[in-house]
Amino acid sequence: MTRTLTLAQARRVAIAAQGLDRPRPETVTMRHVTSTVERIGLLQIDSVNVLVRAHLLPLLARLGPYDTGLLDAATSRAPRRLMETWAHEASYVPAAAFPLLTWNRRRWSHMDADAFEAQHPGLLDLVRGIVADHGPLTSREVGAFVETRHARRADEGWGWRWSAAKTALEILFDAGELSPARRNSQFERVYDLTERVLPPRLRSQAPPAPDDAARELVRISARAHGIGTVRCFADYFRLGQRVTRRAIDELVDSGELLPVTVTGWDRPTWLHASARIPRRTTARALLAPFDPLVFERRRLLELFGMHYRIGIYTPAHLRTHGYYVLPFLLGEHLVARVDLKHDRDRGVLRVRSAFAEEAGPDAASAATWPSRADVTRELAAELTIMAEWLGAQAVVVDEDARGDLAISLQSEGAKRFAFTPLCDDRI
Repeated sequence: MTRTLTLAQARRVAIAAQGLDRPRPETVTMRHVTSTVERIGLLQIDSVNVLVRAHLLPLLARLGPYDTGLLDAATSRAPRRLMETWAHEASYVPAAAFPLLTWNRRRWSHMDADAFEAQHPGLLDLVRGIVADHGPLTSREVGAFVETRHARRADEGWGWRWSAAKTALEILFDAGELSPARRNSQFERVYDLTERVLPPRLRSQAPPAPDDAARELVRISARAHGIGTVRCFADYFRLGQRVTRRAIDELVDSGELLPVTVTGWDRPTWLHASARIPRRTTARALLAPFDPLVFERRRLLELFGMHYRIGIYTPAHLRTHGYYVLPFLLGEHLVARVDLKHDRDRGVLRVRSAFAEEAGPDAASAATWPSRADVTRELAAELTIMAEWLGAQAVVVDEDARGDLAISLQSEGAKRFAFTPLCDDRI
């Protein structure tokens, strides 16, 4: 008989699977960082830095304040614990997962290796050789070598205004021949031969067959979700739904996934055999726009009742909640969303908008939904933690901040957490 879970149970499973319900350690170590990434499978990278780089925030949500140098060391010092590759998007993944992803290409039209070779004969070999001889190198540094040795092949305007050298690097990165050895202070990829970036224990391993790799990726995805559908599990690593369903069937046969139904859902759903189903959760976290809990928007809407879009990709006049908006998780609900900016010139964390959410899609949500006063108090506390972690001197709520929580958040913050008015002369 197939087990039935309520929507509230499914929410708590999802939160627990992501490690968002666990107590935060007093002191965060490298082991905490790497085990967290192993649990959730990946950290999505994004270059927008209006608050902080996106891959830093999921660790803050799960571990609390931590030294970001730990993540730098994990991704840039040999032997690397984490490696950059294409997963959900550009992401850091545990080094052991890297070989699972080298077969799943981006398939962007301007990155067709044969078409590129026809237009730029010999350039792929040239770029590969430059990195082999002189790497690790940025695309600008490789471009300078190309211009010196082969100026006629360094034309601009290919792809997303990439130089031909940059496009060659990305094609080789996509093929698994090159990998970022690190990101530099300008957040540029610094490319090297993959064999020099891989930890020694992985260099001699034969790449897994695509079906085996897909099954392992779905296994990771299912564990990170706790509960989900084909669409959920496929989206995590951008797999096709057909290959994902085949992997799900194999994991069901092995007992790792269990078919379940979720009240109100009308499509096949599976529960990971080791997933916890907490009776309650005391989670509290600000979630990045690229946090794994919010990757799949349909799942987010059905589980939490939140219709969420990332404002950075939306024209200003169409943004409903702001530019860089973070959902606020409290207990088992997404109870608010705030538009934040780290104002480095003033040394403050700015709240540009703060909106409360309505109770979620099921009757149980109303019964367990926190009060407005609780939401305001807990949000103010979490913003204070974030500000201290960022090195900001204060949290400020803009005088013209939008949203029904803005005034009460300023009042609560000033009363309990020393929030500072934006016009204060001390700033």
